[in-house]
Amino acid sequence: MVETNYTIILTFAAYLAVVLVVGAVAWRRTKNLKDYILGGRRLGRWVTAISAQASDMSGWLLMGLPGYAYAAGMESIWLLVGLLIGTYANWKFTAARLRVATERYGDSLTLPDYLDRRFNDRSGVLRLLSALFILVFFTFYTSSGLVAGGRLFEEVFGLDYIWAVAAGGVTIVVYTFIGGFLAVSWTDLIQGLLMFVALIIVAVMGLAAIGGLDGMASGMATVDPALLDPFTNAAGEPLGAIAVISLLGWGLGYFGQPHILARFMAASSVERIRDSRRIAMTWVTVALACGMVVGMCGIALLEEPLAGADTEKIFILMATIFLNPVVAGVCLAGILAAVMSTADSQLLVASSAVSEDLYKGFFRREASPGELLWVGRLAVVAIAMLALFLASDPDSKVLDLVAYAWAGFGAAFGPVILISLYWRGMSRSGAIAGVLTGGITVIAWKQLAGGIFDIYEIVPGVLFSAAAVFGASAFSRGGGR
Repeated sequence: MVETNYTIILTFAAYLAVVLVVGAVAWRRTKNLKDYILGGRRLGRWVTAISAQASDMSGWLLMGLPGYAYAAGMESIWLLVGLLIGTYANWKFTAARLRVATERYGDSLTLPDYLDRRFNDRSGVLRLLSALFILVFFTFYTSSGLVAGGRLFEEVFGLDYIWAVAAGGVTIVVYTFIGGFLAVSWTDLIQGLLMFVALIIVAVMGLAAIGGLDGMASGMATVDPALLDPFTNAAGEPLGAIAVISLLGWGLGYFGQPHILARFMAASSVERIRDSRRIAMTWVTVALACGMVVGMCGIALLEEPLAGADTEKIFILMATIFLNPVVAGVCLAGILAAVMSTADSQLLVASSAVSEDLYKGFFRREASPGELLWVGRLAVVAIAMLALFLASDPDSKVLDLVAYAWAGFGAAFGPVILISLYWRGMSRSGAIAGVLTGGITVIAWKQLAGGIFDIYEIVPGVLFSAAAVFGASAFSRGGGR
């Protein structure tokens, strides 16, 4: 546990107060399910851009990524490259078309709703499959945020791990429950800027303490020369094609992440998306680079090396050891911001799957907007409780939980969404086959090991899903509009 003081505690308290006030204001502007899920489709360019990236990166940006860079060194550059390419491609090829398509097909509020209307699926199978995969993978994804929050409170305040996880979870649930999408998006803007500033401060501080980039490189070489070679792992062994492809493969996941795609759907206009893309790419490039620098500076700066799950505490230690309490408090609040900015978005999308896609879609089609609003709010609480159970293991690693959920969404929805936006010949059968094949491949591949099965499960998941979409569409009569 790091040594704390009242300045850091007050910084956290001020941050949480701001978040809860935003939730209260959003409560007054949330009148129906469309407001709760998509904020009435009125997000501006800055909120759209920063909210999309903040909800994308989560606690892993300040904990998982620096921890990975600390443990692996320059090997982590491949992950950064994959994420940057995927981010740009998603904004370039998905954002505007999805914004138009979801409004065209019955003003769709969720991805399952869009797919159901896009392919005129009267059977409801496509909506049901999509909603179930969203619930499964988002439960794991949300638990990763609770693990990151638990690590933060455990390290800074000395709380028992499970109570630390619960404290962060309650805060997230409260303002997501009352404010919905507007609260989540507005706080994402605040949190995204806070994350950005925190990463820059700690990275610059680390470089200053170690003597710049040259000092960082020499420090890493002193600890282990293999850390400077992007083509070898930390043990000095050749990285291999499977490892490189796996790291680059993270970029494939962007096309299927419901919490990111929801920001595209909620943009106030297509015209503003180009500006949002430029803002988003600037944010993500600087943030990812600083996250890597923090981890690699820590290799040489920390006297006692970290191991296992503790490597993900490197940002916390760097901030508290080298910064004064006021600045350290701001930077640590940045971790909480990262955790909350993604967990709230995930809870909201998962609750929309329950209220709009399952409850209204299969049980009460005549449900009123007010009724659906409260079903969504209660779903937030239920999903958060399940995620809390999954996060209760103190040995859980943020990056591992994120990787599994990221692969699941990327494979189940990525090829289906992207192809549906560009190919009118895609059929309902193709969409069902793509979602089912992608999701099952990730779940099954995760259980295998050795040889080709060591490749990150998103790569075969995306390939098999795309093949299923084209194959099933070719052998069916169509059915897409």
